[in-house]
Amino acid sequence: MKGRLTPYVLAFPAWFWLAIFLVVPIAAMASVSTQTGNVIDGFVQTLSFSNYTDALGRYSNQLLRSLWYGGLATVVMIVIGYPVAYWIAFKGGNRKSMYLFLLLLPFFVSFVLRTISWGFLLADDGILLGTLKNWGLLPSGFHVLATTVAVVGGLTYNFLPFMILPIYVALERVDPRVVEAAQDLYASKTAAFRRVVLPLSLPGVFAGVLMTFVPATADPVNSQILGGTENTMIGNIIQTEYLVNNNYPTASALSFTLMAVLLVGIFIYARALGTENVLEAAATR
Repeated sequence: MKGRLTPYVLAFPAWFWLAIFLVVPIAAMASVSTQTGNVIDGFVQTLSFSNYTDALGRYSNQLLRSLWYGGLATVVMIVIGYPVAYWIAFKGGNRKSMYLFLLLLPFFVSFVLRTISWGFLLADDGILLGTLKNWGLLPSGFHVLATTVAVVGGLTYNFLPFMILPIYVALERVDPRVVEAAQDLYASKTAAFRRVVLPLSLPGVFAGVLMTFVPATADPVNSQILGGTENTMIGNIIQTEYLVNNNYPTASALSFTLMAVLLVGIFIYARALGTENVLEAAATR
């Protein structure tokens, strides 16, 4: 009996931690999302599901913009991150650890400070654009801040390592002899990559998308620092409704709506990618 209970006893602290800091807050937020009232008189549970329809009616543009920015940034991260991970895994040699350390080095600085630094760098009269304007290489009215490019660029920069690292781990586990065998069977390098390396690296791509798309879509920092009024994302709205307007039901409804949309999007992505094939590829390594 004691041996049977050992796994449960060992797992109990983790489950207890998740229950206290994940399940309970989500349940509380679900309850608040259907309440009515105000911060002065208090909130009462009235099962007012109209909070969801009202929130979507008011902030649908910000929600769609967040999904667009998060999805676009994720695609850019794949385009940039996959070649970097491939080069480190197959060409890094004995310096792989150093390259990974250099990749993570900027993350010893806080998320907000790194984003603010990009704001200074991309300012209209900042170090980069101001210098190029003084040299006559850019028109005086050219600007990057408060644009989609600035926000998506900030999201890409801040979350890029979370795309590279899972792909690198997947590529690192690819046995070079498998690639050599494909080439011995008269497969070109392109065909060997497409038929062997890419399928075996899909678990890393799948993990990278999960680790980047969700936080990038909900991020309130980059749009606030690098964007303008036309670049407001749903994370900014939720933050404002919670901390400024004290409109907890609307903020909770928006949070749950965002969570549901992200879960549906991830499910569709998993079905399109074929999670069964991904898991089979991971298991065969």
